[in-house]
Amino acid sequence: MADRLAPVVIALGGSLGAIARYVVGTLVVDPGGTLLVNVAGSFALAATVAVVHSRRLRLFLTTGLLSSFTTYSTVAVESASLGLPAGAANVAATYALGVVAAGLGLVVGRRVA
Repeated sequence: MADRLAPVVIALGGSLGAIARYVVGTLVVDPGGTLLVNVAGSFALAATVAVVHSRRLRLFLTTGLLSSFTTYSTVAVESASLGLPAGAANVAATYALGVVAAGLGLVVGRRVA
């Protein structure tokens, strides 16, 4: 049975995530701001997956808020505009730190759960 409120829950989370991403972008110069939201988002997504069991809350936080907060497509554009080797370093840092943050998020989330 489909959850008829799921699109609304996702849209609400997405709106808040987009606003949060905008705020970070005004406070931290890119590509640092993009790196920050992607690393923080990786941690938060993994922790949420480990801790949150409510389907609607999980949709709100993961598919909604965190999906619009993180911006991996922006990483591609910013990295290309940086040229080599800075662009390659930005991609490497984003993915390496994102994986580490996700791992830490899972560990923390499992301990909290």
